[in-house]
Amino acid sequence: MVAITGTATVVVRDPVRQTVVAGFFGLALTLMLFAYGAPDVALSELVVATVAVPVMVLLALAKLRDRQKNEGS
Repeated sequence: MVAITGTATVVVRDPVRQTVVAGFFGLALTLMLFAYGAPDVALSELVVATVAVPVMVLLALAKLRDRQKNEGS
């Protein structure tokens, strides 16, 4: 599952969709880490890769699009 979501993250070209797929990649890594008996690392991965990074990237993309829209008008 990690290999599939990792490959999908690279293949997707739209930045917004790529961010969402990267969040699923983080979730897959979290599940793998839980399965290997590293719950502390898995919880950190869950917070950072599944929630924090995608939210920050989506906010940055929204700000860039807003800036481009203001410059264009």
